[in-house]
Amino acid sequence: MTENRIGSVIDVVLADDAVLLREGVRSLLEDEGVMVVASVGDGEQLLTEVERHRPRLAIVDVRMPPTHTNEGLLAALRIKSEHPEVGVLMLSQHVAREYASDLLSTDAPGIGYLLKDRVTEIDGFLDAVHRVAEGGTVIDPAVVRSLLRAPEQQRAVSRLTPRELEVLEAMAEGLSNRGIAERLFLSLSTVEKAISAIFDKLELTGDEQTSRRVQAVLRYLDER
Repeated sequence: MTENRIGSVIDVVLADDAVLLREGVRSLLEDEGVMVVASVGDGEQLLTEVERHRPRLAIVDVRMPPTHTNEGLLAALRIKSEHPEVGVLMLSQHVAREYASDLLSTDAPGIGYLLKDRVTEIDGFLDAVHRVAEGGTVIDPAVVRSLLRAPEQQRAVSRLTPRELEVLEAMAEGLSNRGIAERLFLSLSTVEKAISAIFDKLELTGDEQTSRRVQAVLRYLDER
């Protein structure tokens, strides 16, 4: 399905060992015009189907057979290593900061980490699917808050003002500048100034805006 990359269709490989959840997500996606090209229950099958279809997106449960620990995460990291153009949206039952850290540490675009509860928030879930498929970064707000509360991460962002922290948290969730402005009831220029201050205080250099946005999020994780 590589040809779909030049069109508007999103093709997905879906991996979750919980059949009811997997089929529910499949039904939701297909109702919205997303093409589910494969639906599997373990990491090995996931890798096989990604190799076969080269989809725009893989939606992956963190914990799958045989041990139900991190098989999905390991498969996701392998996908990003071997097929960096394939977006990966991880789904997790609970907040696991170390999993988010491992996934976000990849250099490839198209990364997402959501709690499974977000699937029921249909508009937000579908928005995450589209953003990750298009190369964006989406992180569950609960994961972001967990990262911010970690003492080792607080040291890295201690120079930021409360407003700048709010902006950085929204950036970590994958919101655009306009999306941040709407959420925080700020003007677009105020958001742009806050982001510039964040880059300066976190000493993130370079001209590529997208890269520095990702670096800013990863700065939460640099001092683990």
